[in-house]
Amino acid sequence: MRTFAFAAAAVLAGSMLAACGSGSGSGSGTGTDAGSGGGGATGDLQGAKVAFLMPDLASTRYELQDKPLFEARMKQLCPSCEVIYQNADSDAAKQQQQANSALAQGVKAIVIDPVDSAAAATIVQTAQSQQVPVIAYDRPIPAKPADYYISFDNEKIGQLIAQSLVDHLKKDSAKGGILQVNGSPTDAAAGLIKKGIHSAVDSSGFKLLAEYDTPDWQPEKAQTWVSGQITQFKDQIAGVVAANDGTGGGSIAAFKAAGVKVPPVTGNDAENAAAQRIIAGDQYNTISKPIKIVAEASANVAWDFMQGKKPAGKTTLYDTPSELFVPTVVTRENIKEVLFDSGIMKAADICTGEYAKGCEELGIK
Repeated sequence: MRTFAFAAAAVLAGSMLAACGSGSGSGSGTGTDAGSGGGGATGDLQGAKVAFLMPDLASTRYELQDKPLFEARMKQLCPSCEVIYQNADSDAAKQQQQANSALAQGVKAIVIDPVDSAAAATIVQTAQSQQVPVIAYDRPIPAKPADYYISFDNEKIGQLIAQSLVDHLKKDSAKGGILQVNGSPTDAAAGLIKKGIHSAVDSSGFKLLAEYDTPDWQPEKAQTWVSGQITQFKDQIAGVVAANDGTGGGSIAAFKAAGVKVPPVTGNDAENAAAQRIIAGDQYNTISKPIKIVAEASANVAWDFMQGKKPAGKTTLYDTPSELFVPTVVTRENIKEVLFDSGIMKAADICTGEYAKGCEELGIK
């Protein structure tokens, strides 16, 4: 089954990264204390700083997963190094200020998930003019090539969630059309996801009723838009392709507020709330892209640059050396295996209150 093939690929990618600590390429960090004077460029990296700049608080993942995972890997690679973490809260100007502040503090590398992919070109330009490498994280920066780009394959994510929904609708002989709820129009990764969604929806045989680019990925704005479409299209809506779990959750809330049946709705990010919605039958799918994989890979690459090395990309995207990992579609059919048996999630965190019964039905303990 295709889903399990992608799951295996993600596990393989994680295994490869785990072995990267003593290898070459993006995982060439050795774990040597930068303050131990262990030879090469590490001797002058005592207390070196690296910036980790995240884009928003609308997605819970940045505070709960990306930040601690990146910090933990940097601690392994360089115990004396300092991570300067900032979250721009969907404000591109604020992120520019945070980057300038990090540069003023003498960071040796910047890892950035841009609020606005176009505006972030200025950050890249400024940093590189000061010989500070920039690693684009999760979202690319097309207008000005960063030194490296690490992410899951966003176009593939869009194609996978949409195709999974289309296959499900066809299996159920569904009638009607599809709503498409895209991500932020200022996010280049959202553009890639959108392209992937269209590759599946446009050839599906289902009519695309309407689509919307959600400003700043805000669930509330997705909910408001979907509410309007429910009024317009009523029972013609067979399914909703939402570009992430936040917009998916907003879409589901719109149907519930309208007092009508919730059609199959997609997601992406495998947030805890999305897992609960899938278990309860409210959300059809999400994407598992273990953040540990990209967070640790980014730390490995940042450490390479900090030591004066230039890691080679596995591919190239927007003229940037890149490494793109393969995601996994998660539905009620495989959520136990992909998210719980793998250890990504714990039943104690998800199977609470009203979700306990669904977990029991699926054998999640």
